[in-house]
Amino acid sequence: MTTSVELTRFRVAPEKVEALLAARPAMIADFEADREGFLAARLVRLPGDEWLDIVEWRSSEDYAVSSRKGPNRPGIKAFFDAIDSLVTAEEGVLSA
Repeated sequence: MTTSVELTRFRVAPEKVEALLAARPAMIADFEADREGFLAARLVRLPGDEWLDIVEWRSSEDYAVSSRKGPNRPGIKAFFDAIDSLVTAEEGVLSA
């Protein structure tokens, strides 16, 4: 099995950044509690009000199951609610 990597780039208005960052710990806790195969996540701030969320999954199947669940828990929903628009969403494979 290979580690799947979810790469999601999105925009957040400056006035919502504090809400996004405040929601992050609860989102991670919800992923740990409810998303089988979740391994780790990193949030990167980019220029121009854009962010990149790098999420590692045990497998592509785990990522797919998580994606279908959507914002089904309060912490995940609060994080998603702070996002203004999706720029890109891709899946890759982590290489050693």
